[in-house]
Amino acid sequence: MKNCYFKVLTILFVCNAMYAQKQPNIIYILADDLGIGDLSIYNENSKIPTPHLDKMGQEGIKFSDAHTSSAVCTPTRYGILTGRYNWRTPLKEFVTWGNSPSLIQKSRLTVAQMLKDNGYKTASIGKWHLGLNWSMKNNSPEFEHYSGRSDRLSFRDIDYSQSLKFGPLDMGFDYSFMISASLNMPPFVYIENDKATMVPTKKTERNRKEYPFSSWIKGDVADDFKHEQVLPTIVKKSISFINENANKEQPFFMYIPLPSPHNPVLPIAPWKGKSEIKSPYADFVIMIDDLMGTIFETLKEQGIDDNTLIVFTSDNGYATTNDLKTLKKKKHNPSYIYSGYKGSYLEGGHRVPFLVKWPGKIKPNSVSDATICTTDFIATCADIISYDFKANEAEDSFSMLPLLTNEGTYLRNATIHHDKYGVFAIRKGDWKLIVSPNSGIMASGKTKTHKENLPEEILFNLRDDIKEENNVANKFPEKTKELKDLLIKYIREGRSTPGEIQKNDAITNEWPQASFAFKE
Repeated sequence: MKNCYFKVLTILFVCNAMYAQKQPNIIYILADDLGIGDLSIYNENSKIPTPHLDKMGQEGIKFSDAHTSSAVCTPTRYGILTGRYNWRTPLKEFVTWGNSPSLIQKSRLTVAQMLKDNGYKTASIGKWHLGLNWSMKNNSPEFEHYSGRSDRLSFRDIDYSQSLKFGPLDMGFDYSFMISASLNMPPFVYIENDKATMVPTKKTERNRKEYPFSSWIKGDVADDFKHEQVLPTIVKKSISFINENANKEQPFFMYIPLPSPHNPVLPIAPWKGKSEIKSPYADFVIMIDDLMGTIFETLKEQGIDDNTLIVFTSDNGYATTNDLKTLKKKKHNPSYIYSGYKGSYLEGGHRVPFLVKWPGKIKPNSVSDATICTTDFIATCADIISYDFKANEAEDSFSMLPLLTNEGTYLRNATIHHDKYGVFAIRKGDWKLIVSPNSGIMASGKTKTHKENLPEEILFNLRDDIKEENNVANKFPEKTKELKDLLIKYIREGRSTPGEIQKNDAITNEWPQASFAFKE
């Protein structure tokens, strides 16, 4: 009898291991400020060759109408990990800083936690930029401002020798190696798991002589932190994690948010000076492409390429501070055929490259013109592992699995866009409505920060006017009203997916006013 009992346990263990191994490894790579026109697979007139990423797209699927949930980076990262629109949080505009508190709250489900709870080993390696709760010296109060400027340089009270009070390890990641924010934002330290790898002992100085399109805010820097080595270090750490976890019974999930090609633009040898158009930014993009090639090659060397789902995308559009003058002169358009750049509600601000490879599941050389959003990642993973969301989870995420496998129906009806100032736009089919600050529908409640004097409603038909030059709101008042009503509905109900109505997070002390949707 005892032997039978152990045999049953053995069989169950083996069956569970076989089931786990059937689940794909999942890797999500997020570039920083990479324009849709910067990948040659998207831009027939590109002056920047990206053969490794082009090949990835050819071996899988290329999405031509993919969008970030915001035109700047912190908000998009929040949406990727939680499946919730960023403007539902206290951060209603702009981004967090290196000493901002965590934007993801303790009660919020992340894709990492969901996958970890369902048998995955999880890792975050790269640029975090979602706020962290630092340990403080001498009982100093913790930082409170998500995007306020008043205390963003006050790092003297951070105790770098102590563990974070709340960070990626508390959000479902088994392993984390990161920088706290963008490479131009202090503090400049590596954080492995929940502690800085080295306590900073000096301040950075701006260096534009060697890297002309590179500048950073003066702040704390550790001796083991070299700005130009951050991208290679992140890739090396990613490859090490793959090598250590390949071919194990437990599948893995890796979130790899790159710090590039965001300013500072830091191509190093052998990529520095490699581009034909003699642009540091072009060199940097080529460097990224080559380093991504090393990750792809590692998967093949480990024999796990066929059982790995890889996503490559960007957190928003191209940033104009990155050598735009040279790119224009050389006739390379990082926004491709679209108007606008990073920060804008126009297409170039949030329409991004989006490539997915999953051998055996995705047909090679596939192209999809479905309108997708980066918030859809968590629902896609949930679909893969057969997880059912609770009412207060992933409120704006729709599974893309039907688009990847050609089985089932993709259910997204409309997508909300958001610019750096808090201006909303909503996209449904060929139609896109931008609702200006004058409308009263502003996440932040502020109108003076937006530089443009906009009409209350701007309606574009992207099928006929992809450059968004002709406002047809007056010609199509019914369509304008339909989209505006849908936008208000999505805001007020706290979700865009079917389900119980949820609350948006109220505006905190950063904004003295609030729009109708965010008042308590």
